[in-house]
Amino acid sequence: MEQSMCRLFVAVILPLLVFAHQIGRADGSVSSSGGSDLYYSKLSGIIIPGFASTQLRAWSVLDCPYSPLDFNPLDLVWLDTTKLLSSVNCWLKCMLLDSYNQTDHPECKSRPDSGLSAITELDPGYITGPLSSVWKEWLKWCIEFGIEANAIVAVPYDWRLSASMLEERDLYFHKLKLIFETVLKLRGGPSLVFAHSLGNNVFRYFLEWLKLEIAPKHYIQWLDEHIHAYFAVGAPLLGATETVKATLSGFTFGVPIAEGTARLLYNSFGSSLWLMPFSKNCKADNVYWKHFFDGKGDHLHTHHCDDVEFRSNYSSWPTDIINIEVPSIRGSDAYPPMSEVSQDLTLNMECGRPIQLAFSAREVSDGTFFKAIEDFDQDSERLLHHLRKYYQGDPVLNPLTPWERPPLKNIFCIYGIDMKTEVGYYFAPSGKPYPDNWIVTDVVYEHEGTLFSRSGNFVNGNPGVSSGDETVPYNSLSWCKTWLGSKVNITRAPQLEHDGSDLQVKLDVDHIHGEDIIPNMSRNPRVKYITFYEDSESIPGRRTAVWEIDKANHRNIVRSPVLMRELWLQMWHDIHPDAKSKFVTKAKRGPLRDVDCYWDYAKARCAWPEYCEYRYVFGDVHLGQSCRLNNKSADLLLHYL
Repeated sequence: MEQSMCRLFVAVILPLLVFAHQIGRADGSVSSSGGSDLYYSKLSGIIIPGFASTQLRAWSVLDCPYSPLDFNPLDLVWLDTTKLLSSVNCWLKCMLLDSYNQTDHPECKSRPDSGLSAITELDPGYITGPLSSVWKEWLKWCIEFGIEANAIVAVPYDWRLSASMLEERDLYFHKLKLIFETVLKLRGGPSLVFAHSLGNNVFRYFLEWLKLEIAPKHYIQWLDEHIHAYFAVGAPLLGATETVKATLSGFTFGVPIAEGTARLLYNSFGSSLWLMPFSKNCKADNVYWKHFFDGKGDHLHTHHCDDVEFRSNYSSWPTDIINIEVPSIRGSDAYPPMSEVSQDLTLNMECGRPIQLAFSAREVSDGTFFKAIEDFDQDSERLLHHLRKYYQGDPVLNPLTPWERPPLKNIFCIYGIDMKTEVGYYFAPSGKPYPDNWIVTDVVYEHEGTLFSRSGNFVNGNPGVSSGDETVPYNSLSWCKTWLGSKVNITRAPQLEHDGSDLQVKLDVDHIHGEDIIPNMSRNPRVKYITFYEDSESIPGRRTAVWEIDKANHRNIVRSPVLMRELWLQMWHDIHPDAKSKFVTKAKRGPLRDVDCYWDYAKARCAWPEYCEYRYVFGDVHLGQSCRLNNKSADLLLHYL
């Protein structure tokens, strides 16, 4: 495989890159016809990982009693399952933050690791699967296609902190700005930003924070010079409902801890509310004035909701986010302290009549929900403190508000669809003491345009045309469709290699600003598609595209070979001097790597015979492994211009 990849790179890619390098201009501009004048050798990639996707290492010495394993400086904390299983209390000390000031535990502190190793694998050698391996496959693709080592920069962060605390404690956004400026000097060209999940929220905050650091007349100029394209992967643009479950009953993320322990851990983080669902109809006022005038005292971002918010149901979400039963007993008797027996509470609750309450996304994000259960849950006070201090009182913006299209030259919004995704929950008192005082009694799912519950009960709601990526609901992922222009080209193509026979194209489809756009296209239930929404008419020098990938899981999408193929082709198209269109053509998809070649048993030969050939190498165990790219595959890339 290595030999064939080297031949492909030497015979196909390298000459094109040299050609692009020879004709490229130093200003890194993109021609209006779609052909690029970028230096390929000058581009760099900056990766912003998602929630819990950065390694955390100990920054203190902690002696763990009754355990042979202690924590020493630079020991892995997130995620070292061996120490977690041997001494969970010690591990929690290194992970927990103070609920009010976000400081470390007095006995142990943790800090994010640095470099690419911090985001590739969280627990090398111990955990396999989605939790451990994050960006490793992504980097393999970059290496296979000849990306230089200093062209990829990871910007890990402490995902436990809110945005303002990232800057206050770690100067994270100052460092990120310096990274963009450093790679520009090092490579000579702008960067490609790859953000996944919460990383998109971090990048959004950075763009808003940057407005206060750069003179307004130089802001757009700085963005154009330092950022060529922004790839938003699995972005929870309106939040995610799983955050609610993590806040009330705990979500373990696959870590071997109890849900109650996971709840204690999660609610200590200032970032616990960053992904809370919120309404697209409610915005916050602008508080930039207080940076230029004498604004004294704390200032909260006041919510202003459109009339649509109060005329429609569910705050533009498929259904109510939370349905919860609260006991008729209020105050300190609602739940006993840890030392009391939970049986007394159960007896009292059986005599009372529980009250059923429902809360929309707006009522979750503005604190109405937490105020309603404040008498029944001791975490509500801490979460309200987080909400007021780190979100409503944030000096830059309230992250729990919808955001418009960032003023960047090229934006590609990419996410998975048609997975069964949680969109609502039913909670009830469990009869146990805190932190296990709530139990999930029912879950509402969306799946391929329908709503249903785990119990089978009827669900009231407004299902969308599709469903989310198993973690983030569809309406949150697809919010970036509102960034598209008035005319949109829609293309639906099979995900696997194809000759274009199953391609569906709709040109110049009308799109109303601020609304979703639904394709009128057929679908073969046995085929997984990728649907492209691309600006037909847009602001000169600005491009917007949305890619919907069928059955792509939120946590695994960064390892998707389909996504990596499309990303590579789009970048290759952008730097090619002969590109005539704004976006790469979808008319054909052939094999790009040896692993894309396979054995066609019906025809007793390698599939794609014009590009793949049978070439046995010692160690191959089946026919498909012996199908490899041939030298004629050089012509295939020319089809994508």
